[in-house]
Amino acid sequence: MTMEEAEALNQAMVREFDGDPAATDSTRVLRLPGFANKKYEPDFYVQARIESTQIYHLRDFKLQIDSQDAPRYQHEEVARKPLTQSNTLSQSEHDWAYAKRALARGDDPEEVIRRIADYRANEKHDPQYYARHTVTKAQAEMQRINSTQEQETRTPRAL
Repeated sequence: MTMEEAEALNQAMVREFDGDPAATDSTRVLRLPGFANKKYEPDFYVQARIESTQIYHLRDFKLQIDSQDAPRYQHEEVARKPLTQSNTLSQSEHDWAYAKRALARGDDPEEVIRRIADYRANEKHDPQYYARHTVTKAQAEMQRINSTQEQETRTPRAL
């Protein structure tokens, strides 16, 4: 499974099971055994357990997974900016990318705002304002990209 397939599967599972939309990138999927998740009281220590010898493949997951050619990914490629040295994105960048993907696939903007605000409720002073600002920025970027693409389509090219 490629990183792109893993992330698409994670995003499909988020949609199917109402999961955390900001934790779908393949680099954040697994916390190593023995390390603690400090978000909860008491700390939750991750353990590795073998409960099956089954090897799962992408085809074993019966969820609708978008391909990289789907419209939701076309907006991301244009708007993606170079990654930092550590190849990590900030929480805001993850939320912005999530908002663009959700809007590109036709999700209601108010629902996207609600999801982001719910997810960031314990981290932001005003999560509703933060979420609305993020979605508004994502909408503006998508409109800018769409109008640029439409303009390029209408402009005759010299031979």
